[in-house]
Amino acid sequence: MSKKFDLAQTDRIIEMAWEDRTPFEAIEFQFGIKESEVIEIMRAELKSSTFRLWRKRVNSGVSQKHLKKRNPEIDRFKCTRQKTISLNKISKR
Repeated sequence: MSKKFDLAQTDRIIEMAWEDRTPFEAIEFQFGIKESEVIEIMRAELKSSTFRLWRKRVNSGVSQKHLKKRNPEIDRFKCTRQKTISLNKISKR
């Protein structure tokens, strides 16, 4: 891996990689690293059993870590209740 990241950046990369809705392309856009480099970071920073669970999840059909696997009509995630949320509370319907 050619790039070095500080602790906060490494934590953010791991967090983004763990989230199902965050594609590898978003990580590449934000940090400039490819999927293989993300895998290297995950392998180095996680326990081996946790890394295996993550890889199994990413490679299964559950995860949508690749934009190609996503529904082409969805270009970003937006909660259906997003407009009604204010001050960290969901307003009455």
